[in-house]
Amino acid sequence: KGETRTPEFLKLNPVGQIPLARWPDGRSLTQSNAIIWWMAQETASPLIPANAFQRAQMQSWLFWEQYSHETSIAVRRFRKHYLHLPDAEIDPQLKIKGEAALAILNRQLSDTEYLVGEGMTLADIALVAYTRLAHEGGFTLDDYPSVLAWITRIETDLGLAPLSTNSKNEAV
Repeated sequence: KGETRTPEFLKLNPVGQIPLARWPDGRSLTQSNAIIWWMAQETASPLIPANAFQRAQMQSWLFWEQYSHETSIAVRRFRKHYLHLPDAEIDPQLKIKGEAALAILNRQLSDTEYLVGEGMTLADIALVAYTRLAHEGGFTLDDYPSVLAWITRIETDLGLAPLSTNSKNEAV
């Protein structure tokens, strides 16, 4: 409806995008990964590794999420699930790029239980959000068993109710 293009909103976020987080003291912060980084950092959260190299690895996954994962999986999900567009009207490259992103995750998670280190980090939280709903974009997660195991692990770690899916990974 254009709410992010109003002069009031653009004062808070000149880019005119959501999410936007505002604090009681009037400060605001944009971009989902910057927001979760700030919130975790302010609470001395174990979601940010103490080891400097592992922190950099976590950030690398966060950057990858925004550049390579979200731009295909979330965009295809939005078009298919919310706009109800048929596959013929959705850019086929979104499916190809999304499958490539899922394959990268599966390869990493075949070797490790979490993306970085021995426990859940912000990278796992950022990436599980759209990955666990990828079936709504027409992705079949059954093809990625290590990703499925990781989703279950993160859902358990976060206390999220598991998504019920059928064999084609479509929500039931």
